[in-house]
Amino acid sequence: MSKLSIKQWAEEDRPREKLLLKGVSVLSDSELLAILIGSGNDKQSAVELSRHILSKADNDLNKLARMSVSDLVNNFRGIGQAKGVTLIAALELGRRRKSIETPQKRKITSSRVAYEHFYPLMSDLNHEETWALLTDRSNKVLSSMQVSRGGISGTVVDIRLILREALSLYASGIILGHNHPSGQCRPSPQDTHLTRKLKEAAQWMDISLLDHIIVCGDSYFSFADEGII
Repeated sequence: MSKLSIKQWAEEDRPREKLLLKGVSVLSDSELLAILIGSGNDKQSAVELSRHILSKADNDLNKLARMSVSDLVNNFRGIGQAKGVTLIAALELGRRRKSIETPQKRKITSSRVAYEHFYPLMSDLNHEETWALLTDRSNKVLSSMQVSRGGISGTVVDIRLILREALSLYASGIILGHNHPSGQCRPSPQDTHLTRKLKEAAQWMDISLLDHIIVCGDSYFSFADEGII
């Protein structure tokens, strides 16, 4: 029995038509992906292929966003380079939107708020990055800066760069953040050593290290909450 193409479906069930008739919010994740890829393969419609792609990502858009173009092309029949690029670009736009929605002058009142600031910057990465939030005396964010970009298992942080920027902005506080692509939230010995080293160096300049957040997808680890700082 041959597959039923999307054009043969009832009009209200076609993703594009469904969006126009009922609004984008009623579409499932697979239907939204189907609009992006446009067509499926000789055995699957665009929606069926999209469901297959999502199932391989455990139906988690954050996991899907960590896939590369080559991952999509090599693992899914019917996904060529152009479709793979389209999916990756759309997911990156979503990540950037989340980042823009975080106000630059946001007041950091807890580890959760700090995590929410870092989340859109690092949650979808398959490599480690380290960022720093620089705050004023009221704990309002003056600036966020990328400190380092590394590999899957680590990254090198130059403390001098953080302190130089903090001094230029007359910052009173620093909140360090980095991600663990593995999803393992416990800090490594290197993470603990870096935290202590930055705290001691900042104290000489009357700047406080307020927290160090490890972003692990939908969860996080706070050095301050755990009493390590």
